[in-house]
Amino acid sequence: MFGLVMLLSAAGPLGVQKFGDSWYFFKHQLVNGVIPGIFVFFIMAKLDYRKLRPLAVPAVILSIIMLILVYVPGVGMRYGGAGRWIDLLGIAFQPSEFVKVGFLVYVAAWLASKHESQAKTLQEGLLPFLAVLGLVVGLLVFQPNTGSMAVISGMALLMYFVAGAPVIWFVVLGFSFLSLVALLIKVTPYRAARFMTFLHPELDPQGIGYHINQAFLAIGSGGLFGLGYGHSRQKYQYLPEVAGDSIFAVMAEELGFFLSVAFIVALAFMIHRCFVIAAGAKDEFGRFLATGVGAWFAIQAVLNISSMIGLMPMTGVTLPFVSYGSSAFVALAMGAGIVASVSRQSNV
Repeated sequence: MFGLVMLLSAAGPLGVQKFGDSWYFFKHQLVNGVIPGIFVFFIMAKLDYRKLRPLAVPAVILSIIMLILVYVPGVGMRYGGAGRWIDLLGIAFQPSEFVKVGFLVYVAAWLASKHESQAKTLQEGLLPFLAVLGLVVGLLVFQPNTGSMAVISGMALLMYFVAGAPVIWFVVLGFSFLSLVALLIKVTPYRAARFMTFLHPELDPQGIGYHINQAFLAIGSGGLFGLGYGHSRQKYQYLPEVAGDSIFAVMAEELGFFLSVAFIVALAFMIHRCFVIAAGAKDEFGRFLATGVGAWFAIQAVLNISSMIGLMPMTGVTLPFVSYGSSAFVALAMGAGIVASVSRQSNV
């Protein structure tokens, strides 16, 4: 509900500009995101999460198929230079959001099927894990969708760490991931420009640095107590993507430092609750599911907020439960429903 309230304020001017309706984004998110998301949440919460385990392999196969469909002419859709959407039977959605759920279920089931000693071996543990993860990551890299790649990779690796994999593997994988990011920055000009903007946002404030500088202006203008709800100035066609990944900047401008921190604390409490439920789960499958969802929410929130305050380069990752996006909201609600099911079955 808080996300809807912030979306109504942040996206109002954009709705007037594009559709002649300041309520457009609010209504679209409510009808296509929040209402279906709440419905899906209760279904997943009432469903015994253990029934998801036999669906693990079909889930990852369907995830890979959806990511491939992005590249199929007539099915895949491009927006803002990136091919991240598909249109099936007149319904457009972003498959990478649902891949997070499908891949989560697969990794949880795969890890639960392995004895801890097997998870620590190369042949039965690391190599099969990296093979499936590498396929998903590769399909995301070429969309390009670096943000979802980082969220899915981080979620899967944390689940694998909880399963008892050796720490040295994660050191090696960490260096490998940084090397991959460095290679992507080197071979793709737009990523290189984003990285240079992250290092020196003041160099081109009217060009590639415009987005982050306008975000800084919005957050700085909010001060301690904010300009007041609905009184953001940057949302009037100054700050790009006010309904999406920039909505935290509008929130900080209108609500100020203290309420923005209160929101972060509330989000952190929900993430902490996921890990508490994971610790009290009845079986390994439930433990890995709840851990994965908590990692997903945490990584996505950190990437979004950090990019708005200049701690990380911009990746286009949305703020969980707040940013505009019906696919993202429904997927997040599914994840939350799975954790609620683990909690219900475990009485945690």
